[in-house]
Amino acid sequence: QVQLVESGGGLVQPGGSTRLSCVGSGMFFRFYTMGWYRQAPGKQRELVASITSASVRDFAESVKGRFTISRDTIKNTLYLQMNSLKPEDTAVYYCNAREKNAWGQGTQVTVSS
Repeated sequence: QVQLVESGGGLVQPGGSTRLSCVGSGMFFRFYTMGWYRQAPGKQRELVASITSASVRDFAESVKGRFTISRDTIKNTLYLQMNSLKPEDTAVYYCNAREKNAWGQGTQVTVSS
């Protein structure tokens, strides 16, 4: 059974940084496409960033140059480094294993002064 658990959200000031983590069990991240999605109130869930098994990365236009995605294959952990945060980045962020169609429970990120 695949389980994904996110952590690292919270309240961040505009212009600040934070890092999200997603620890997985029941699968090995390095064999699958892993991604971060977010959903703001009243909006659809959207892809923020993804990384394939071949380490090809993709980013939403709105976060390019500010967010990076990485993984630690030893720890089976996915990361999302978020820099230069803006209020519009406020959302619940979800970890996803695409081919497994598995989701974490989400972690709230609020960007506000």
